[in-house]
Amino acid sequence: MKEIALKIGADPEVFVQQGGKFVSAHGLVQGTKDEPFKVKRGAVQVDGMALEFNIDPAESEKEFKRNIKTVMGILDKMVPDHDLHPVPTATFGKEYMATQPEEALELGCDPDFNAWNEGKENPRPNGDADFRTGAGHIHIGWTDGVDITHPEHLEACITVIKQLDWSLGMLSTVYDRDEKRRKLYGDWGAFRPKPYGVEYRVLSNAWLKDPKLVAWVYRTVNKAIQDLYNGKHQYLEDKVPDPKYLPYVTKVWGYELPPVGK
Repeated sequence: MKEIALKIGADPEVFVQQGGKFVSAHGLVQGTKDEPFKVKRGAVQVDGMALEFNIDPAESEKEFKRNIKTVMGILDKMVPDHDLHPVPTATFGKEYMATQPEEALELGCDPDFNAWNEGKENPRPNGDADFRTGAGHIHIGWTDGVDITHPEHLEACITVIKQLDWSLGMLSTVYDRDEKRRKLYGDWGAFRPKPYGVEYRVLSNAWLKDPKLVAWVYRTVNKAIQDLYNGKHQYLEDKVPDPKYLPYVTKVWGYELPPVGK
């Protein structure tokens, strides 16, 4: 089997609690969306009412695990009076959210797109909800400096996202049963094209809960893209994923089940 050189990164979001209650992360650490605060093996920043950390792209499972552990550990030490919680949704309540500044309540910045709708832009989410969502986006790099608007690159991104939906995305429903998050973000096919490849925006942050899941995410992404590179298109064209097809994913296509199912 031929192999393509991949770099796999992530920019998960986590919520913070104080005294057992979710509180806004606004102002807790240095770093913003426009200017992340560089730390060893990645960067950290405030993202609305959550904290976000980015890892340096990894070329191996060991490096991916180390980068996640290192940056998340640094972030934890930066907020000593708070607890980090990688949960897909955090409910704050209308009254509490009304106390927050406008920049803490803003949802999203750049648009994302839908691979199952010919790459068309997804609608902007409704920011009036009394909860916020925690993503666990995965970044896959196989090139460099590509024009993200070029039709060939967009076509490649759409193909990669469909492949990931029918492997990583569907399998993630085994351990992540939260349906509430997708009311705002992360529905099937969500992606952003990047000059180095693509950002897969379907996963929540639930995979951060267990080091075994962190490793599994890397392996599953790598297998999906390597299989695609070798001509194995493991998705049903124009058919949005459905967990009822999980036996195909595991028994026919040979993907591992997630190591935890909670």
